[in-house]
Amino acid sequence: MQPLRGTKDILPKEIREWQRIYKIANKILNIYNYKEIRTPIIENTELFTRSIGNFTDIVNKEMYSFSDQGKRNLTLRPEGTASIARAFITNKLYIEKSINRLWYLGPMFRYERPQKGRQRQFHQLGIECIGSKMPIADVEVIKLAHDILKEIECKEKYLLEINSIGNLEEREMYKVDLVEYLKKYENELDSESRNRINNNTLRILDTKHLKTKEILQAAPKLKTYLNKSSIEHFATICEQLEYLNIKYTINDYLVRGLDYYNYTAFEIKTKNSNQQNTICGGGRYDNLIQQLGGPQIPAVGWAIGLERLLILIQENFDHKVETNKIYITVQNFNKFNIIWDIINILQEYQLKFELDLSHQNLTKQIKRANQLKSKICFILGEHEINNNSIAIKWLQTGTQQTIKLSCLRKYIQYLKKSSHLT
Repeated sequence: MQPLRGTKDILPKEIREWQRIYKIANKILNIYNYKEIRTPIIENTELFTRSIGNFTDIVNKEMYSFSDQGKRNLTLRPEGTASIARAFITNKLYIEKSINRLWYLGPMFRYERPQKGRQRQFHQLGIECIGSKMPIADVEVIKLAHDILKEIECKEKYLLEINSIGNLEEREMYKVDLVEYLKKYENELDSESRNRINNNTLRILDTKHLKTKEILQAAPKLKTYLNKSSIEHFATICEQLEYLNIKYTINDYLVRGLDYYNYTAFEIKTKNSNQQNTICGGGRYDNLIQQLGGPQIPAVGWAIGLERLLILIQENFDHKVETNKIYITVQNFNKFNIIWDIINILQEYQLKFELDLSHQNLTKQIKRANQLKSKICFILGEHEINNNSIAIKWLQTGTQQTIKLSCLRKYIQYLKKSSHLT
C-alpha cells in the first residue's frame, strides 16, 4: 500500500525541522503581537470561487472539490487567505479590535504535477495583517518574512521582488490595452497565454515561455496606468524597505495568481534557476473581506511554502542522532512499582529518557543504550529491584555506582548542578 501520488509521510526524524520552523515563526510573530489561528481544511467551494477567481488556474484546474452526503459542494482548501477572511467575518473579529494580526501553519491541497518542492498536499506558513491600508503594514509583513527566513538561516541566496498592480479600475484600463496589444501576436503566443488573453490576461505577464516574454517586452506597462495614490503607496513602501536595508527588485511583470490582490504584490525567490524557486508570495487585498460578505476592511499578508523552504535549509540543520540522556534497562517487569517511581522522578525534572521494552537480557539492553549514544544507563536487575536501588552506569567511561531510590532526587539535583545532564 503506497501513499497517494503527491503526498508524503513526514517521519519522526524530519519532524524536528518542522518544529524548529514553527518555534522560530511563533517567537518572531509573537513579538509583533500576531496571534495563531487554525481554520478547517475543508470549506464551501463557493468561498474559493468567489475569492480566488473563476478564471484562475487554482479554481479551474487544481482544487480538490466534491459533494458530501448532504449534497454540499466542498473543497479542501487550496490556500490560506480565503479561509482566514471567512473566519474573520464569521467570528466578527473586527468588533473586538480594529487591527487583527493573525498567522497560521497547516496543510493545503492542489491537484498539480508533483515534483521537488511541490506536493498535492503541501504546507504553508502564512500571516495576515487585517485592518490597515497604510503602506507601513505592507512593510511590516515583508519585514517579518525577511526576519523569519534570516532566523531560520536560509543560506541559499534569495531576493525580494515587488510590484504595484494598482486598484481594480486601473487594472481594467490596463487590461483593455494589453489585450489589444497581445491580439496582434496571438498566433506567436504559447497555448496557455492564448487561452488567458480574454479571461485571465494579467497572468500572461509572469509567463515562463521565452517567445511570449520577448513579445511582452514592448507591451504596455501596468505602472503607467497607476494614479497618484497607487504611486505614492508603492513609493512609500520602497522608501521604508531601503531604510530597513531590505534589498528588493521592482518586477513590472509580477502580478501573482489570485484575483483578490491590489496595490502591492511581492515574492521572495531563490536565485536558483529552477522554475519552482518562489518560497514566499503575498500582497495587499483590500476588497476581499467585503467581497465575501464582510465589512470593507483592508488587509495584507503572505504565505511561505514549507516544503520548498525545507529543501533550502536542510543542509543547515544539525543531523546528529537525537540522544536520550538516560536509558532504563529492566530485568523483571512484574515488579513495576520501582519503575514507575523512577519515571515519575525523571518526569518531574523534565529529563528525557527511554524505557527498554524489549524484555531482552540486561547485556543486550545495555548494548542498545550504547548504540543510541545515551549518556547514562539506569540498570534494574533483580538485585536492584529487591533492594529498592538503582545501578547507574556512565556509558562513556564505564563507571558504575549504586544508589537507593530514596536518594535519586538528590542525585539528579547534583548532576544538574554540575552540568552532567545538560
